[in-house]
This record gives sequence, C-alpha cells and structure tokens, in this order.
Amino acid sequence: MGDTKPKLRILGTSVTLIEKIKLRAEQDLGIQLEYIICDPQTAQQRAILYPDQYDIYDHWFHSIDLLWPVLSIQPIETKRIKYWNEINDLPKKGKLIKEQKIASGGVPSKRLYVQDNGTLSDKETQLISMLPLTHNVDSFIYSPKLLPYGLNQQQESWSWLLNPHWAGKIAIQNDAAIGVLDLAMALQASQRIEFEDIGNLTVSEIDQMTKVLMEYKQLQHFKHFWSDTSQVYQLLSSGQINLASIWYTTIIELAKTQKLTEFKVARPVEGYRAWFGGLALSRNVSGRTKDVAYEYLNWWLDGWAGAVMARQGLYISNPSRSRNFLRPEEWDFWYMGKPASQDLLGVDDEILIPQHHTRFGGSYLERMGHIGVWNSIMDEHNYLVRKWHGFVK
Repeated sequence: MGDTKPKLRILGTSVTLIEKIKLRAEQDLGIQLEYIICDPQTAQQRAILYPDQYDIYDHWFHSIDLLWPVLSIQPIETKRIKYWNEINDLPKKGKLIKEQKIASGGVPSKRLYVQDNGTLSDKETQLISMLPLTHNVDSFIYSPKLLPYGLNQQQESWSWLLNPHWAGKIAIQNDAAIGVLDLAMALQASQRIEFEDIGNLTVSEIDQMTKVLMEYKQLQHFKHFWSDTSQVYQLLSSGQINLASIWYTTIIELAKTQKLTEFKVARPVEGYRAWFGGLALSRNVSGRTKDVAYEYLNWWLDGWAGAVMARQGLYISNPSRSRNFLRPEEWDFWYMGKPASQDLLGVDDEILIPQHHTRFGGSYLERMGHIGVWNSIMDEHNYLVRKWHGFVK
C-alpha cells in the first residue's frame, strides 16, 4: 500500500524552509511536506507564473504586490486562523508603538486585508492576502577596528555605504527591491538626493539615483553585489570586504564560526530596512489539500516554530506563544535585548551566542520601533529592475 499521508508543496526560500521545521511539522500534523527552495527572485517568479506547482507560498509581504494583481494566490479566511487575535499590531497596523510613525515602503498592513472589490488595504476584513509570521530589520555590518576617527565620533548612518573610506571594500545586496533601498537610504543620508517617497521612487528619481550610483561604480567603490548569504559571508570572513549590507542569516553564520566578534551590525540613525514574511495560499489549492494547508498555517502560530525562528534571530507575529518554547535566558536575549546569562544554542543545537553577548540593536521593541523603510515593490518596479540590472552587471 502507498503512503496516504496528505502532501503540501511549499515554495519559498531557505530563510524559513529549514529541515528542522519540516520534520517537526510532518510529525505533528501527520503530513508530507515538499520544500521547493529557490533564491528570492526565482521564488517570486515561480509563484507568479506557476500557481499549479505549489500549494503554499512562503515569502515576503512586499512580493504580494506582484502576486495579487495576477491572481496567483487566494484569500485566507481569518476565522480559520486559530490564533489570529494573538498576532500583534505590527502587521495589522504597521507599528507596535502608538507614537511610532509608520515608515515608507511596503508596509504589511497596507496590503494585508482583502476588500470587497478585491483590492488590498489596511481596512480590517475577515479575509487576508498572507498570514503574517516571521519578520526582522536589516542594515549593514562593518569592521569597527577599521573605522576612522571621524566616523567613530558619529552615529551609525546609511551614508557610510557611500563613504570613500570604505571604497573598494563594500558589498551590496543585488536584489532590485532591496539593494536599491539600501543605496537610496545611503544617498539620502549623504544628502546627495532627497526623495519624495523613498519607498516608492519615481522614474526621474530612479534615473537620478542610477546616474549618481554609476559615478561611484566607475570609481570602483563597490567590490561586489551579492545574491545569497553564503557569498557575503565568504567575502566578510576572508577580509575581502569591510562593510556590507546584511541579512540576519549571514550574521548567524558569522556567529557560528566565531567571526561575528570582528564586526558590528549598525543601528542606522535613519532607521532600519524592515521586512515581513508569511504564508499565502496558491489559487489552485482546494479541497482536502486546502484544509491541510490551513492546519499548517495554524501550526506555525502554535509557538514551537516561532521559537526556532528566534534561535536564528527572527521574530514571529505572536511572540507570547513562542515564549513558552524558549528558555528564560533565550527570551531575554532574543526578544528583550538583555545580555546572554549563559551560552545559547542555535537551531542546530550547537553554541551560537556566547555568555554575556548582547544582541545588536537591543530588544524587539527597540529594533522594530526604529524602522526607516519597509522592503517594497515600487510602482515603477519593472523600470527600476531594468535600471538596477544595468548598474550591477
């Protein structure tokens, strides 16, 4: 007799599609999971073009701007999400702190709720585009030993990405929807360009930006444009670069090899670049497979998966439930910003965080309350991609 366990095909990236999650979900739910792991751009393209080849899309909220208009995914009913009311205000309202200004860019709340006319907005309904789950803020990493006196007396700033001190030793993320924002923040912080809306650049602003960036490129200011975290890890650990835009997965890899002590992750005075990830349902999923998909969505909010995400530096949208699966010292380090009271283990159960180390950027509220821009798909995305590819090639 064949295996009759229900099967789900999950399309996404290695950020959340990790083996430990897969094995535990299969065990808890009595299902089979097939991971379709791609780089971020390929995952987006496959999700748009081939909704029949996956059941669940595990990716970033800003990519909804590409998938929703072409009907590649279908609405999720919040009444079928067991802990929907436990999800905090960050994805629902765009901020955690009442006084906090909502940042520019692809704010999750503005593309969360499905309206009667099929559009997405922050007006609450019982249908959502994507279940909000993992999230974090990113910035850049640098070698403090190589910091010149002048910069050493200043607050960390995105402008450092364009400072001539680092020329030839800088790596930038090559995704057009992300690398652009890092450099746009740098240009604005350097007072080279003032953007009307940094999360949604106009054609003229894109032209102006790429013209200035080409000047830097011709001076060989940028050493490399990286496409996956292993590349930037190798560049940093080998000493080929001294400053790079960074994702937390690389920070974890540096921590594993004891290299993180050589670097510092910046808390830019202008604010972090933030992102939110989640799960969406393919338009083709239906029947029993759809029921199983909802079970998987709910399983992610049970707490165990959120604790695993915490141990690799990521947050979950209902953190209080994950607290039950974290030791007090883990919660204090990852969410409260306190020094590690003892060595902390990573996802692989090996020592990741040494005793007394403090997380860069502080607590959950300090980090997610200091957002300068959200990852976004701009109105002129296609034009931006063409100009960006011409710049990085």
